[in-house]
Amino acid sequence: YFDVNSASPQTKIEAADAVEMAGGRYVEASIMSPISPRRIEAPILLGGPHAQDFEAVAKALGFRNAAFYSQERGKAAAAKLCRSVVVKGIEALISESMLAARHYGVERDVIASLDDLLPHPDWREHARYMISRTLQHGARRAEEMQEAARAIADAGVEPWMANATVMRQAFAGALDLDHHAGDLEVLVDAMRARIASMSREAGVTP
Repeated sequence: YFDVNSASPQTKIEAADAVEMAGGRYVEASIMSPISPRRIEAPILLGGPHAQDFEAVAKALGFRNAAFYSQERGKAAAAKLCRSVVVKGIEALISESMLAARHYGVERDVIASLDDLLPHPDWREHARYMISRTLQHGARRAEEMQEAARAIADAGVEPWMANATVMRQAFAGALDLDHHAGDLEVLVDAMRARIASMSREAGVTP
């Protein structure tokens, strides 16, 4: 059983136990990049006692960047979800920042200042891309971050950031907007308009 789901180490261990008890062989897999544009060639970490043997099978099936990571069950999942705290967290931060910055008319200055901290060829387009990902995949990302929060808690760390990311990602997904809707400003304006509309419908002043 080749499990590519994003789940906490404990969830993966429980899944492995169920498969092994039924007589199967379980291989934990963690996809370490967006599927698009690399798709089947995305980097994948393989974990568990059968992972090393499965690496050759995976490559023969076209998963050229699948690689054995650890025989320890749950370790590949831990690497994936600790990465997700950063990636999905940045998406949530950018989304929240741009919603407020657009209200104050300072979004371009904020975007320009980010290049001093994290150099990027086009922060404006990158911010648009990251926000669009929350709109397109927010519901699924929120579920993944719930698993990340579980993994963090299991490590003895309070998952404050992961839990906040769950809320922001779920909220973006619930807006039900076209994530292709124009440039950064157009996209953020569409979000703000939908939020205002939802607030009016709920009888809340935005």
